[in-house]
Amino acid sequence: MTISIISALEAKNRLASGALLIDIRQPEEYQREHIEGAMLQPLSELQCQGLDKTLKQGSCLIFHCKSGARTGSQSAFLKQLAQEHHCEAYFLQDGITGWKNAGLATRVNLSQPIDIMRQVQISAGSLILLGSVLGWSVSPYFYWLPAFVGAGLTFAGISSFCGMAKLLALMPWNRK
Repeated sequence: MTISIISALEAKNRLASGALLIDIRQPEEYQREHIEGAMLQPLSELQCQGLDKTLKQGSCLIFHCKSGARTGSQSAFLKQLAQEHHCEAYFLQDGITGWKNAGLATRVNLSQPIDIMRQVQISAGSLILLGSVLGWSVSPYFYWLPAFVGAGLTFAGISSFCGMAKLLALMPWNRK
């Protein structure tokens, strides 16, 4: 048994025939935007607990993430999961992005914050840009700001600990 990639339009037809759509993203991502009818089962939960009992009832499962990268990188695991439950399984091509590119609707809740890693990217990029502009126009001492941010990002990549993400998580807009 292999897990095939399925287009958004094919997935929509399968969903109309009773297939189950499983969103493997994090709860924050799901709350911000999701495909109507998709059931949230984060990848970390799938890896620890397996399929939710509701999902075990499905004979056809369609897994998706934001772009297809997470589902693709976990294809062996998801294939094994589908085999254990004797069901057909598919990956949604290009994830929720592919769904939207096919002109299909999603449910968007703009009151939910964007995910933390995007906030880190926006913050780090802004600080680097600010430090560079100020270093060029005001004082070369401002070049220490992009150097500090770059060192922090390097440390985060090596250690899997991102101080900026921890700090941003404490901000009022990220509190539940």
